[in-house]
Amino acid sequence: MKCFGIDVTTREQIALSFNETIVSAEPLISPVDRIPFLAPGWIDLQVNGYAGVDYNLPTADHEDIARSIRIQFSHGVTRFYPTVITGPPENMRAALRNLASAKEKLLEGQAMEGFHVEGPHISPEDGPRGAHPRQWVRPPDFEEFRRWQEAARGNIRLVTVAPEWPGCPGYIERLVREGVAVSIGHTAATAAQISDAVAAGATLSTHLGNGAHPVLPRHPNYIWEQLAEDRLSASFIADGVHLPPAFLKVAIRAKGVLRSILITDAVMPAGCSPGRYELGEREIELTSDGRVVLASENRLAGSTLRMDRGIENLMRLAGLSLIEAITMATKNPARIGRITARQRGLVPGDRADFVEFRYDEATNSIQVEKTWMSGRLVYSR
Repeated sequence: MKCFGIDVTTREQIALSFNETIVSAEPLISPVDRIPFLAPGWIDLQVNGYAGVDYNLPTADHEDIARSIRIQFSHGVTRFYPTVITGPPENMRAALRNLASAKEKLLEGQAMEGFHVEGPHISPEDGPRGAHPRQWVRPPDFEEFRRWQEAARGNIRLVTVAPEWPGCPGYIERLVREGVAVSIGHTAATAAQISDAVAAGATLSTHLGNGAHPVLPRHPNYIWEQLAEDRLSASFIADGVHLPPAFLKVAIRAKGVLRSILITDAVMPAGCSPGRYELGEREIELTSDGRVVLASENRLAGSTLRMDRGIENLMRLAGLSLIEAITMATKNPARIGRITARQRGLVPGDRADFVEFRYDEATNSIQVEKTWMSGRLVYSR
């Protein structure tokens, strides 16, 4: 297979030859008019649900999951981590088991690169706990992780924890030895507890700036501590709702683009009409301005962000260049999420996961034209 486009990294016009992996990326001898940009396919490490499908629901229908993945393909996503959040032990295992089955049986299942478990080992406090149900928050338990991983058929690749729990550094060390990346999130940890978690192997902060108390001490506080910790990368929800532009801009400057990741934290109503929906045991509302809130508390409960719009927002709200924004959606999550053969870009040997898109520099807008996954065309506009 072969396609032509402008390499987003070099701005050269190239001919990309590929099968399941990229064979070559050679400069064109003669320029071609109106060819699209080419970039590695987007990677989203945190998707709780999409297009009316809740990945936390143990009975989520496989064809509905497939449909939700196809819609993500249309936004340029080629790999993602379906994310299971805090819930009853049996429900979490059943959701992971259902996702593992879907991954194996569906043609689209290849896009589910691995699974992210966010909670239940998070802060029980209002604020840091976010929209997670308090009654199911519980301390770290490695035997519980083993039960998750068995249900998930070995697919868990990322776990979010709050490091203030007693014994958490030992728990983190054991997960890292299992080849699982550990992220700090939904936490009220002290500076010492964050430092201990990083020393134990934590490498990421989950949606930094969210899942926090509404009012914090000027200093010290757990957001500053994570921003200042150079061994931690950070993920950000760039939807214009979860984070104001000033924080997003400053936080990315503090971490540096190479340690920053774009995520959607999308939930089941993403891509749906405004209204009320059931999310596990909670009733949520998708408002007319695109916010997802707990119906009873008007507190944010995930997002409706698309990855292509997130890339646009990084340029518009945080002042990033196109290549910086795309790096936060491709190479960075591949590296931090430990996704093999996706960390170098459009180079021979990496997977043929890429996006053809149009880019309007005047408006910083993107239009996805085609999405390829492992050399297979999975979306064409």
